[in-house]
This record gives sequence, structure tokens and C-alpha cells, in this order.
Amino acid sequence: MKKYLSFFRLRFIMGLQYRGAALAGISTQFAWGFMEIMIFRAFYRADPSSFPMSFSATVSYLWLQQAFLALFAVWMMENEIFDSIINGDIAYELCRPADLYSMLFSRSIASRLSRAVLRCFPILIVAVFLPQPYGISAPASPRHFILFLITLILGLLMTVSLCGLVYILAFFTISPAGLRLMFNSAADFFAGALIPLPFFPEKMREIMELLPFASLQNVPLRIYGGSMSSYEMQKAIFLQIFWLVVTTFAGKILCHLAQRRMIVQGG
Repeated sequence: MKKYLSFFRLRFIMGLQYRGAALAGISTQFAWGFMEIMIFRAFYRADPSSFPMSFSATVSYLWLQQAFLALFAVWMMENEIFDSIINGDIAYELCRPADLYSMLFSRSIASRLSRAVLRCFPILIVAVFLPQPYGISAPASPRHFILFLITLILGLLMTVSLCGLVYILAFFTISPAGLRLMFNSAADFFAGALIPLPFFPEKMREIMELLPFASLQNVPLRIYGGSMSSYEMQKAIFLQIFWLVVTTFAGKILCHLAQRRMIVQGG
């Protein structure tokens, strides 16, 4: 465990150095967040009673989505890992006295956390002081806020676990480009990154909520706004834990198989 904490610490410190990239990302996220809010505002003005979430809950969802984008954006995978798999540099990692999957897992968590730390506070501070109904609202209750923090951590672990599957599957392909494209498109759609899941038709939403992608940002952001009942929250948290165990176990098995069939040419 100590060596994985070292991987985490080194990667986290390294990620904090990219302040220029964080500033550029913050400006982009503000622009995107305001654009989404204005679009939803136009729809709510037409018929506010026909939507499954209140406008304030939707606005909070959108601002939290932008603030914690680095935690849940599956397309923010590390190109360095894919490059090392393609060119064979991953062999250096295999020489370390550490489990490859656990090492990738710890460094991925650190990378996402460092990006989120640099970006979330400016966005949240501005969103709090915006006039209502365009600013972020307080959590539905203290209980909802505690569950929000718990599911936020579970959502981060789920994101890292799913991305870990993509990293490992890259061992079995000539190029990971197509794999990444399909995974990113599916994750953005089914996780509620483009449209919150409550806005989908009921039958379709029920199916989407059972998929592992719904355990990413969908759960914590909806819990914060109070748009889930107690039963729905319990079910969502159970599914988060279930899918986290399944995807992590699958990633470890695939990593073991990939290491057994790996061939590194050259020297």
C-alpha cells in the first residue's frame, strides 16, 4: 500500500503544476456552463411544470458538473499511458515491484484529483454568488450533502475503474483510438453528461440507471439537488458499490491476462 501512496503523491504534486491549463479549462467551463443554463432556461420558461427537476436543481446539477468535470469526464484519460502501451514503454512499469493495475489506478485518481482541486473552487465560488436562479443552490439537506460527498468519492472511483478497463483493453488492440471514441461517446450519453438522466423517457431512463455509467456523475449531482427519493438514493448507492466491485475485478483479471500474453520487441 505504501508504494501506491507514493505513486499517488507524486502524480498529485505533478498535476498541481499545470496551473495555466487549469485557468484555460476554467474559462471554457464557465462559458459552457452559462450556455447550458441559458438553453435550459428557455425550455423551462415555455412549460416549467413538465420537467422532472426544478430549475434550481438543474442549475446546481450543471454547475457541479462543471466544477467536478475532472473527476467524471471519461475523455480525460492519460495519453501517456496509451503511448506507453503502444510503443512498449510499459515494460519499464512491469519491472517495478508493484501490481500494474493498482499502480495505474492510484495514479489515475491522483491525476483527476489534482485537476479538480485547481478547477473546482473558482467555479463553485462564482456559482455561489451568482443571482438566483442562475447560481448554485444549497444542498437539499445536511443528509443529502453527506450522501453527496460519499457518492462523489464512489463516482470518482467508478470513473477511474471504467477508464482502467479501457487502458487494459488497449493491450489487445493495435490502436486504442476507436476504443476510446466508442467508450467516450457511450459514457457521455449514458452518464448524464450531455442531458441529465431524469429528462429521458421513463422506460429508457430506468434502463440507463442500471448501467455502470449512471454511477458516475448522475448519482452525486442529483442527490445534491434533492431530485431523488430515499429509495432511489439507496438503490443508486448500492449500484455504485456493485459496479465498482465488478469493474475493478474485471480490470484486474484483464490486466493479468494482458501481462501473460504481452510481447515487447526490441531492447
